[in-house]
Amino acid sequence: MLVFELSTQAEAARGRNPAQQYIFGPDETPFVAEFRTEPGRLIAESSNTDAAGLSVQIDLDAIAAMCGEGGTSLGKVTLTTCLLPHRTEPYSLALELARKRTMQVMTKLEEWGLFDLAPEDSSAQKFEGARQAFTRALVAQRRGAVHSGEAPDEPETLAWQALLRAFDAGEHLALLHARRQWPSRMNGETYGRACAHYERVQGERPPEGAPVLVPGTTGVMLPGKPLIGCAVGPAVFSEALGRVVAGACDFITMPMRWSDLEPTEGKYSFAGTDRWIEWAVRTAKMPVAAGPIIDFRPPCVPEWLYIWENDYETLRELALEHVKQVVTRYRRTVRRWTVVSGLHVNSHFSMGFEQIMDLTRHCVLLVRKLHPQANVVVELTQPWGEYYATSRRSVPGTLYADLVNQAAIPVDAFGVRVQTGQPRPGQAVRDLMTVSALMDRLAELERPLLVTALGAPSAPVAAPAGDGAKPGEPRTGADGRLEPGRWRAPWTDALQADWLAHAVAVLAAKPYVHSICWQDLYDTPASPEMVGGGLVTQGGAAKSSMMKLADVRRAVREGTFPLGEISPA
Repeated sequence: MLVFELSTQAEAARGRNPAQQYIFGPDETPFVAEFRTEPGRLIAESSNTDAAGLSVQIDLDAIAAMCGEGGTSLGKVTLTTCLLPHRTEPYSLALELARKRTMQVMTKLEEWGLFDLAPEDSSAQKFEGARQAFTRALVAQRRGAVHSGEAPDEPETLAWQALLRAFDAGEHLALLHARRQWPSRMNGETYGRACAHYERVQGERPPEGAPVLVPGTTGVMLPGKPLIGCAVGPAVFSEALGRVVAGACDFITMPMRWSDLEPTEGKYSFAGTDRWIEWAVRTAKMPVAAGPIIDFRPPCVPEWLYIWENDYETLRELALEHVKQVVTRYRRTVRRWTVVSGLHVNSHFSMGFEQIMDLTRHCVLLVRKLHPQANVVVELTQPWGEYYATSRRSVPGTLYADLVNQAAIPVDAFGVRVQTGQPRPGQAVRDLMTVSALMDRLAELERPLLVTALGAPSAPVAAPAGDGAKPGEPRTGADGRLEPGRWRAPWTDALQADWLAHAVAVLAAKPYVHSICWQDLYDTPASPEMVGGGLVTQGGAAKSSMMKLADVRRAVREGTFPLGEISPA
């Protein structure tokens, strides 16, 4: 049992939706727990007796207002505590959140080699302020409230202040780390050093353009600069949209949603997909990535397929036939296939673990047979793994990817969706340091990583009323709504563009990230990806995010850091 003390401040700041709080263990793997609230307490009970942490959504702006910490807005984000022993005595939620964020910053200072920051550096000053507040909170907790000057230093207030300052410092440090990595990544120095080390150890040069793994570093080192792209849906095409894409992207991703391509069983419709691919290959001379081919999210599945949701053998044969139809048609124009996506979440078709791995293997091997020269990608969705806290039919994403490696399934890279700000499972807002740390953790798979869907909305997305979750999906709260949170401020056109620039800066600086693809080109009322998550409005006007994507792509090509100042504000 984990018990957390909920003061008035904590109650005001904590997200109320039970679908967005969960308990996790080592490797940040969630597990099942029952939550209940009592006056002044949040209680989590689980059959797992190992040390555990709590993930919970916190309104940092509400905390700042209560603590008198004015200035920059921080938003409403998902945060975690450290792993804690089970006990009946309550933990202070504020203190444990501050402890974890302080520890995360210290860990990343070491991993990222940032301990040489000058005392006058703003990031160092922010963290030093957080460290001092956290130390005073610990002392005050042990001794009771103490006084400093004229105002009482209450333990919880100090802990909240420490959390706010450490959170702000963490985002600044993630951007500072990206700025330091940027020049050597873009000019090839990082890859050159990796090749030289490989030659010293192996006595020969690595194959031309091959990823290089250097002992003691995180992830593989990739040659060249990261590519910037955008997904283009088949429903809308025009020469004007083509010109916009050509000015902002190095490649396009063509979704291969089963529901678009085969809405009626046995009758394929390739017209919309053909238009975009023909334009990319013949007019723009632009590389084409495609997929995911097999994706069981509801918007991607044709209605007729649900007839076979409990018949795995038939489902597999239908999936393989679909893969064959798509790859055979486009293998002369597509360079990279995202073959399967999100099978590890397993929330819409009931499959066992062996069936998940079996379907992954058969689909990948079929693409390898049909298109041997193509790059093959397996995509991870909901990368923080909240779904595993409510569904034991699912598999943690990192475990699934690791098992793909162990089973020698021949994939070239792993894709990951980093989508935020939408009231859908797995898309609650996280900060930049958490996003950066996630990619570092996935890099331990020792494969190139592709950000196959990066996205945020240009306006707050209303959650649908009612609990429409399918079996295995997280349930919504008492009001029937998921609350995704916000990054710094409510979502707007300008904030979407700012988030895009900051997220791409953090991701593109990673030497193991091959490419970054924005989730959608064009806004549609019922977008399969995200309402308001495109780069162009429904009326055809380019948003600020489209201009920003073009600016970031130019910065990558020129080797200049895309942000003028190290500040997420």
